[in-house]
Amino acid sequence: MESFERDKRYNEYLKSKIPKTKPWPTLFNAFVVGGIICLLGEVIKDLLMLIPNMESSVASVWESVILIVIASILTGFGIYDKIGAFAGAGSIVPITGFSNSITSPALEFKREGMIFGLCANMFKIAGPVIVCGVIASIVAGLIFLIF
Repeated sequence: MESFERDKRYNEYLKSKIPKTKPWPTLFNAFVVGGIICLLGEVIKDLLMLIPNMESSVASVWESVILIVIASILTGFGIYDKIGAFAGAGSIVPITGFSNSITSPALEFKREGMIFGLCANMFKIAGPVIVCGVIASIVAGLIFLIF
């Protein structure tokens, strides 16, 4: 019974410390920033399509690479974290958020060395996403193969 009371007091303490957010402004910020990121991606792709003999599929790959590099650079300068604090999921959901989730731990653990710092910790956040993506693609491929 004592642990129940302790848990109840702890939950009340946590509830008092968690910052209160306003849902509508947060949703609006996420929508606008996510839209700007996607618009930037479309502008990059349209500019790449101006290159002679550039196929749409190749332009899409280069668009993703450019967005990843931009997000990594902004993460390195600490700008993407400020964008993320303002936009929330609007900056996490696009591919730029995935880039940020790999770049941030890499920068944080680089002083521990290349192997035990950078390589061992770079995929702490993004690793489960990669594993789930690979497993989902295998399952989808098997379903496609069978049917």
